[in-house]
Amino acid sequence: MTPGLPMSVPAPGLPARVRIHEVGARDGLQNEQTVIPTEVKAEFIRRLADAGLDTVEATSFVHPKWVPQLADAERLFPLVSDLDARLPVLVPNERGLDRALALGADRIAVFGSATESFAKANLNRTVDEALAMFAPVVARAKDAGAHVRGYLSMCFGDPWEGPVPVPQVVRVCRALLDQGCDELSLGDTIGVATPGHVTALLTALNEAGVGTDVIGVHFHDTYGQALANTLAALQHGVTTIDASAGGLGGCPYAKSATGNLATEDLVWMLQGLGIETGVDLDRLTATSVWMAEQLGRPSPSRTVRALSPSLGSHDSHKE
Repeated sequence: MTPGLPMSVPAPGLPARVRIHEVGARDGLQNEQTVIPTEVKAEFIRRLADAGLDTVEATSFVHPKWVPQLADAERLFPLVSDLDARLPVLVPNERGLDRALALGADRIAVFGSATESFAKANLNRTVDEALAMFAPVVARAKDAGAHVRGYLSMCFGDPWEGPVPVPQVVRVCRALLDQGCDELSLGDTIGVATPGHVTALLTALNEAGVGTDVIGVHFHDTYGQALANTLAALQHGVTTIDASAGGLGGCPYAKSATGNLATEDLVWMLQGLGIETGVDLDRLTATSVWMAEQLGRPSPSRTVRALSPSLGSHDSHKE
């Protein structure tokens, strides 16, 4: 019988509380092959908030041609905007910002790259051209009173360029902050980071004047390193961790990527360390079980499987 909660044994030097930045409803669902009904997305977001997640990334105001899975942003956002939770939205440019602000969004995110290859593949721009495109978006969002997050992908490795030099990442992080971003999210987009690399990047950022308090981390579990990397970040003082309910999502440019760090796996570890999150693990697990049923496949989250016999019963259908 698997216990519902881990034994809490605090470790010295770790934060007392962590804010989980839940990305399943945006980063997770945008990678689905099929388009999820708007009402299902709204229910997913509501259930995540009900489980205690106070930051749930809702959608992305990108052109429907590029991300058809999120073409319903205008319909979805009003269905959840009454929630007592932060509801960040991704905007790629000023047109996306206009759409988001028109609906009352007050937490905006831009999505850049630390490498030229991924900037070209994802935005059809160089790194500096992408930064130039973000500058008016960040400035206008700030003028409107919005909080702005800067996502930075490929912070540790790139499928075309290989390992990414730490100074290269620091330069782009510094540029995003100089534009006015309130927070950074360091993305291990293809999941190749290891704890020493994480510590080295965080240390270099601090030395460049980037405070740990404005840094969030976004790990993928391709090589099973996401929780180890998260612990390294916690030991450095990071208190914002991105995760995806049920482990939904991944990177389309990393074919072997197993997806984002599962929120349930993260919460299990944090509860075991005595770190507060405000999240009800049972409700969160039930939400991921429900979403897995909507998608017609089992959740990759080990914690969801361990805590949910009903989800485990789907394993026999998996090839």
